[in-house]
Amino acid sequence: MGVGVAQNGVQDGSQDDLAKLEQRIAAAKSGRESKPHMEEHYSQAQLAWRMVIELVAGLGIGFGIGYGLDWLFGTLPFLMVIFTFLGLAAGVQTMIRSAKEIQAANMAAAAADEEKRAKDGD
Repeated sequence: MGVGVAQNGVQDGSQDDLAKLEQRIAAAKSGRESKPHMEEHYSQAQLAWRMVIELVAGLGIGFGIGYGLDWLFGTLPFLMVIFTFLGLAAGVQTMIRSAKEIQAANMAAAAADEEKRAKDGD
């Protein structure tokens, strides 16, 4: 049995390989930067769902307020229809505000990337 075994059960020749592997793993981990949670990029599907939820929430809240006021005053279809349309308008307005916010963030990221490329090019 010509192969020696170290005290911890690892072959003598493998200890150098193990140390090299640990160095490579440490180098790979240090090269990766962890981004804060707020800097994560959202997929297009997540943004679309956000907008759909905003629209449906506006409709639901408008319908609920209208129905509640109609029940209170005894004018069943009148206020429910008006507040449902107001909820729709509020939902659309919120969707547009979200889209502008996302567009501004994308434009800022594109400008930062362009500025970085310009600096690297000089």
